[in-house]
Amino acid sequence: MIKKYLHLFLLFSSLGFAQEKLNVYFDFDKYELNDDAVIKINTWIAEGKNYQVTKLYGFCDWKGTNLYNETLALQRVNEVYRFLKESDIDVKKDIEIRGFGEDFEQSKVQGENRRVTIIYQEKSEAIESKPMPPKEQLKEKMKSAKKGDLITLENIYFFNNSAKTVPKSESLLYELFCVMVDNPKLKIEIQGHICCKRPDQKEVISNARAKAVYNYLIRKKIDRNRMTFKGYGVSRPVHTIPEKNTQEEDENRRVEILILEN
Repeated sequence: MIKKYLHLFLLFSSLGFAQEKLNVYFDFDKYELNDDAVIKINTWIAEGKNYQVTKLYGFCDWKGTNLYNETLALQRVNEVYRFLKESDIDVKKDIEIRGFGEDFEQSKVQGENRRVTIIYQEKSEAIESKPMPPKEQLKEKMKSAKKGDLITLENIYFFNNSAKTVPKSESLLYELFCVMVDNPKLKIEIQGHICCKRPDQKEVISNARAKAVYNYLIRKKIDRNRMTFKGYGVSRPVHTIPEKNTQEEDENRRVEILILEN
């Protein structure tokens, strides 16, 4: 047993200073991502940094046989792997995946043992291109916008259940940045909304999506004092939930800008 613990210690010690880790936790005897795990990963994604995941390690508590726990640990790893890939996070081609079951130094708090550790590094920032805004529609809307107006960011799309924007959203994000530069007195609240959930269900994604837009502007050197962000879940739908068709779902799933000062 001591050899197993020593092996695990050496494994984590070999990560080096350039790599960091994120722990996500699971419910007892479950491998599906719970709401808290989804929030944690999406909050990490919403920071918008240039991540590459290099290792995924799964762990379990001591209950059950070791073989069962090793299998469960790997199922948890696979679930996190799937979520990262669906969110278009860069996962190293030869990523190291391990399931440790219960063969590690367990915490006295059992919930801390039911986890997956995501080990990642920040890649060097690529030279960012400046996409041309399609028709500068947002700029035109901002010209006549007054305090209290709500403006929907058309064509902002995210990966499924994720806070990561798809590449085709880049042009509109850049247009929003240009609007903020051209209007130095403009102050906004970035609002996230989602579709398809009942109002009594826990919201796990809209705040992270609003934060992703906020962080994009922060990285572009827009003063944080000019912006706030908030997720409203399904509390302010355009169409009654459940929606009747995909068009209504798309119109409920949106990011809006509330004008605070202009």
